[in-house]
Amino acid sequence: MLDSLTFLLERLFLLAHIRVSSLLDRDPGAPGEPPLEPKPTTRRPERTNPTPQPRHQDRDQDRDRPSHIHTQRFQRGDLLEVPRTLFTHFGIFLGGDRVAHLIPDALPAVTGDLGRIRRTVTNTRLLLGVLSKRASVRVDSVEDFAYGAPVLLNAMDRAVRTEPLGAEEVALRAERLLGAVPYSLLWNNCEHYVTYCRYGTATSLQTDRLCERFKSLVRDQRSVFLSLLLGVLSMGCLGVSAGTALPALLVPFTLWMAS
Repeated sequence: MLDSLTFLLERLFLLAHIRVSSLLDRDPGAPGEPPLEPKPTTRRPERTNPTPQPRHQDRDQDRDRPSHIHTQRFQRGDLLEVPRTLFTHFGIFLGGDRVAHLIPDALPAVTGDLGRIRRTVTNTRLLLGVLSKRASVRVDSVEDFAYGAPVLLNAMDRAVRTEPLGAEEVALRAERLLGAVPYSLLWNNCEHYVTYCRYGTATSLQTDRLCERFKSLVRDQRSVFLSLLLGVLSMGCLGVSAGTALPALLVPFTLWMAS
């Protein structure tokens, strides 16, 4: 009895296996069988390469170039300021992307080659101009004048009490002074040039602030004792002589009298 039941279960399992296999291997297009419905598929739109526009062709190259300064907001005779690390540089806008500014430069005193002089002033030329006290009033583009820094427009008008001259008069004054000029870091710099052109009087707020700091330093009596201490230390290290004793006494005495 058990053997018959086992034989019957094996036959049923075999028939079921054959039925499942036939269903899996059936051709969907076979006659007599209902066709399988295809699964709906969403067709993705083909990606087409857009036609490149001319303004985007040089985008990568423009990233390496300095950002363009919109000169439309500048008017002839405006005073432009460019903050630097230790000072502020000034110029007068002449219109047409041109700025007149005074900059230390020793090259005009050495050569008359206008092609070399009109090139961008390097740091070496600038330093030699400061040491030799030579400068030139030159015209450069706004980009070359700014040298990558932001440009402030007529910011000095809020600090100077004098009313600015007419725009055309300011520009004419700036153009008359083009060429080689003497230079002084404190008494004839780019700020003196633009204040003369715009307000009629050559002044420098940066020089005034520096002088005020120096005067406050001189008036501070702690400077007297500090200079006296340095004098004593110099005599102790270098020995007592006229070269060490005289400054050690004169410098503190001068600061004491000036304070």
